[in-house]
Formats: sequence, structure tokens, C-alpha cells
Amino acid sequence: MAKLALEAAPAVAVPLRFLLTAPCWGMAAGLLPIVDADLLLSRWQPATLAATHAFTLGLLGNLLFGSLLQFLPAAAGVRLCGGPRSGLAVYLLLNGGVALLTAGLYRMQPALLTAAACVVVAAFALLAAMTAPGLLQAQGQRLLRTGLFTALLAALLTAALGVTLALSLSGHLLPSWPLTDLTDTHAAWGIAGWVLLTLGAVARVVMPMFQGTAVPPAWAQTAWLGFVPAALLAASAALLASGQALPLRVAVSVAVLAFAASALWLQWRSPATRNHALRAWWRCGLLGLIAFALLLPLRLHGDLLAGVVGIGIALPLLAIGMQLEIVAFLGWLDLHRRCGRGLRVPGVHQLLPEIDKQRLLYAFLAAAPVQLAAVLWPTAHTARAAGLATFASYALLTFAFAGLRRRSRRFLARAAA
Repeated sequence: MAKLALEAAPAVAVPLRFLLTAPCWGMAAGLLPIVDADLLLSRWQPATLAATHAFTLGLLGNLLFGSLLQFLPAAAGVRLCGGPRSGLAVYLLLNGGVALLTAGLYRMQPALLTAAACVVVAAFALLAAMTAPGLLQAQGQRLLRTGLFTALLAALLTAALGVTLALSLSGHLLPSWPLTDLTDTHAAWGIAGWVLLTLGAVARVVMPMFQGTAVPPAWAQTAWLGFVPAALLAASAALLASGQALPLRVAVSVAVLAFAASALWLQWRSPATRNHALRAWWRCGLLGLIAFALLLPLRLHGDLLAGVVGIGIALPLLAIGMQLEIVAFLGWLDLHRRCGRGLRVPGVHQLLPEIDKQRLLYAFLAAAPVQLAAVLWPTAHTARAAGLATFASYALLTFAFAGLRRRSRRFLARAAA
């Protein structure tokens, strides 16, 4: 099992600003159905597109960017190119681009969409410049590095497809394929290519390290890492060449189902001796991914039901479960670096107690039925209730991180006294 190299970890502020910003985009996504109750009538509504990207780029993007910038040097032995200034530049480009994109999609303003296309692709390009050389040069953990490098290539392809769509909507580009087909291809590479491949690669380390599971068999993960991009390429070609959408949906479903079922099997086979809250977050998220995989080929409610289950519920549960662990670890690491040797600092579970993580999980699980009801029975009242439930759950997450900072400040004040 990999060990954490604390001396190789970047400055705490580099990943932390991403992780603390992510819930703000969850709250923004919750505000949209409160302001625009027509959001869940169709996946093509401008407000729906804006909320989708608030979740995918704003919430999940910040969580993945921040987690990778912490994970790669500390757990994978990958040296990042550029210093804290590069990390700050990526942060500003990503969140500035998401702000432009969500506003441009909501208002359908060509100028905002054009600007968003340039800024978002610059964020992904800079992230690749910071991480790709280290992934190629590092030694050891070859399967982990291969998975993350493949996910990075998928992220760049997703960004390129997104730029094509944004420029098409703004009238600067006339694509060779229908926008619906390009959108489905963009979504498939974003979910199964970028997000899922990243989770699958990182899970090889974090599940044994934090959840006490066995390491996935190398042959099985190698086969999965080879299948996902190959299936996405073949199915994307079928969609863009002949308009056949079902193969791409099936490819995404099989990739998601294989990952979720394997991770649940690893959890079930391992004794639940530590990090019960994290295991619960992942168990719920993995069950949600299985539901998403089964719903995706059916196209119920115009894909809205599968989208809410996968993007609005399942993937955030997995990402936030790890976010809680990383933010608490970064709080401990910051105290450790400030106080140095000779002073015992509070542990990770003292800075963010298990009971707080469990209560947060209950809040997110309570919001899930309300979100689903807004799709199954679309009215102004159910849409606003879903938005309020979503906003409240992410506001509680922000409040939990504020509590962690208060505990850190109190300890520093006592230490100084």
C-alpha cells in the first residue's frame, strides 16, 4: 500500500482553495431551480445546462483538481511542475471559466460562451502542463500513473468537445455533426472518461489506505482501464458517423457498472474497522452509480432522471466523501507545519469528527428523494423544493469546514498562550 510523503505535499493553500470553493458551486446549482422553476422540464433548458455545468465543472471540477494537486505529490510520487502561483492560476482560470460558462448558458449570450471556452480550456491545459510531465517521469505505481494519465487525456478531449459546443452555440463555428450528438459525446467522455477514470485510478490507493479494503487485482484494473477509452472511442465514432446513440450509452453504463460493483465487492470483503463515515459515503455513492448505469440506456424523462442520479447525487457522494478526509488532513498538515516538532497537534478526526461526517451524509441523503421527486413530478413547487434541499446540504458542508477552521484557530491560540 502507498504511503503518504508529507514532505512532498504542496503548500496547503494550493489544493485547499479548490476544495473549499467546490460547495459554493453546489449551492449555486441549488439556487438555479429556485430562481427558474422550469429547470427540470428538459435537459436542453438553458437553466438545466447551467446547473449541469455548475455540478460537473464547478463542484466536481474543483474537487478533482484540488484532490489531484494534493494526491499526486503526496501519494503517487509525482512532482508537480510550477509552484503555488501555477496552482493559483489554475484555480482562477477554472472558476472564472465556470462562472462565465454558467452565466453564458443561462442567458445564452455568445460573448460569454466564447470567453468561457477560452478560459476553461486554458485551465485544463495548465493542469496538464503541471501534472503530465511528472506522471510520465515518476517511478513505481505504474498502473496508478497510467490510469491518471489516461484520465487527463480524456479531460483534455472533454474540454475540446466543450469548446466546440460553446463556439457552436455562440455562432463562431459550424460543426460537422448535430449538436445533440456532440453533446452526448462530450458528456460521455466527461463522466466515464475524465471523472470515472480518475476515481478508478485513485481508488486503487485510497480504498486500501482509508477504507481498509484489499488492493484491486492488477489484471482486472488493467482490463478496465483498457476497456473504457476503447469503448468510448468506438461508440463515439458510431454516434458521430451514423447517429447511433445506444452504443455510447451502453459503453458508459458498462464502465460505470464495472467500477461500482467492483468497489462495493471490495468494501463487502473487507472488515469495517475504520473510517465508517467514509465507507458509508462511498457505499451510497456506489449504489447511486449502479442506479445511474441501469437508467442511462432507458432515457427516462428525457435523460433527466439518469442525470440527476449520476451527476446530482452519486458522483458528488463519492467526491465529497473523499473531500472531507482531504480537507481534515490538510488542516492537520497545516497545524503540523506551523507548530513543528515537539507539540502534539489535534488528529484528523478531532478536527473533523466522524459524527459531523455522518450528519452531513444524512443531509445529502435527505435531499436526494426531493431531487428525484422534482424530475418524476415536475412542478414549480417540487423544483424549488429540490433547489432548497440542494442548497441546504451544500451550505451545511460549508459550515462543517468552517467548524474545522475554528478548531484549528482555537488550538493555535492555546498553543501561543
